[in-house]
Amino acid sequence: MTLVLGGTGKTGRRVVERLTAMNVPVRIGTRSGGVPFDWADRSTWAPALDGTRTAYVSYYPDLAVPGATDDIAAFTELAGSRRLVLLSGRGEEEAQQCEKILAASAAEWTVVRCSWFNQNFSEGYMLEPLQEGHVHLPAGEVPEPFVDADDIADVAVAALTRDGHAGEVYELTGPRLLTFAQATAEIAAAAGREIGYTRIPVEAYVEHVPEDLAGFLTYLFTTVLDGRNASLGDGVQRALGREPRDFADYARETAATGIWRAR
Repeated sequence: MTLVLGGTGKTGRRVVERLTAMNVPVRIGTRSGGVPFDWADRSTWAPALDGTRTAYVSYYPDLAVPGATDDIAAFTELAGSRRLVLLSGRGEEEAQQCEKILAASAAEWTVVRCSWFNQNFSEGYMLEPLQEGHVHLPAGEVPEPFVDADDIADVAVAALTRDGHAGEVYELTGPRLLTFAQATAEIAAAAGREIGYTRIPVEAYVEHVPEDLAGFLTYLFTTVLDGRNASLGDGVQRALGREPRDFADYARETAATGIWRAR
């Protein structure tokens, strides 16, 4: 039995789909639906772990938020010697502290350290501006090696189900660097319509995002997107023996679903 935390999210849902296709018993741990699991309610942790031997650990909303290190320390102690695969953030010092906690635990651990997801453009708060035809973001000319959530799920499932990944830190990125303006332009080309891009101050941006994400997004755009991640990782190649998915392929396949049609 494998526990998948955040099993209805961008990466967790894909991990569940792959494990299910492999006939691996899966327990989805979420705040709503599946087996109750809430990072803010530690009484839900032990029942969710009971009877499992592996777990995909996705922390909500992100390992960079206050309190994440304490939660990860308590969760890994409770998990004991289980096989744990931790979804981590590239270039986030707080996330790396959580990685160290995991590495010092009794777990058979693997870290999947990721850059910005391709799917943030189609499965989250960035979808609506694309549909409306103009993206406003506090991101300038610093490029990002956007990574595909399908690659993340493939690496996570390999670490959960196969030997040889214990003790590894996989830095997952796409195969090239793109600014947010360039990524928006590639989406526009794939969707066959005009989509503009304007850089705005971060204070103006967070006024229009969900309140529970405002602080985290401010941190991302003012700290993590300062150029520290403007390089490629080799995690997909090391873990899977293949190249990562290119942003252009993601844009083309996603555009074909019609999700970026004008509203």
